[in-house]
Amino acid sequence: MRRLALALLVLLSASAAATETDYRIDPTASQATFEVRLFWLDHVDGNFTQVMGDVVPGPHPDSWVVDATISVDSVAMPSTRMRRWVLAPSFFDAGHHPTIHFVSNPIAQGDLDRGGMLTGYLTLRGVTAPIQFAVQPVHCEQLSPTPCRITLHGNLQRSTFGMTSDHLAISDSVDLNLSITLQPENR
Repeated sequence: MRRLALALLVLLSASAAATETDYRIDPTASQATFEVRLFWLDHVDGNFTQVMGDVVPGPHPDSWVVDATISVDSVAMPSTRMRRWVLAPSFFDAGHHPTIHFVSNPIAQGDLDRGGMLTGYLTLRGVTAPIQFAVQPVHCEQLSPTPCRITLHGNLQRSTFGMTSDHLAISDSVDLNLSITLQPENR
């Protein structure tokens, strides 16, 4: 009888774990874009084409935690010269810091449904600092097989992350936008 009870407990635990869903960031359908002012008259745009990571249930019921990584080398720019410039030590310093990493604080499902703020920590050039993103309203069904798309808008200061060169030519403020497609992943 004891073995039967233990077997039932193991089976129930396994079936509960099989229905729990996380999301994996689809790197082929996700991107991060940035815009920085140049000489206060023009702007420079770039985008990262390799955004990877997971969105997992948070510590509170109906909450989520985002863990995303961006490959700095995946940056696309209007010209080869500009791409070399943003990968150089004075900007992203891709040789020493090949990734940008973001880990969110838990966000409630209600804040995703209504739109709200996603806060967390961004690591760029080896510096970790708090950041917040405005989240467009979206409802991701936990048991749905269809992808979910989340749009985030944020702003960061280059100087916070040690990018202080060219401060007369380039604005300290950088707009950062993410378009993230999530694929459900049963575990």
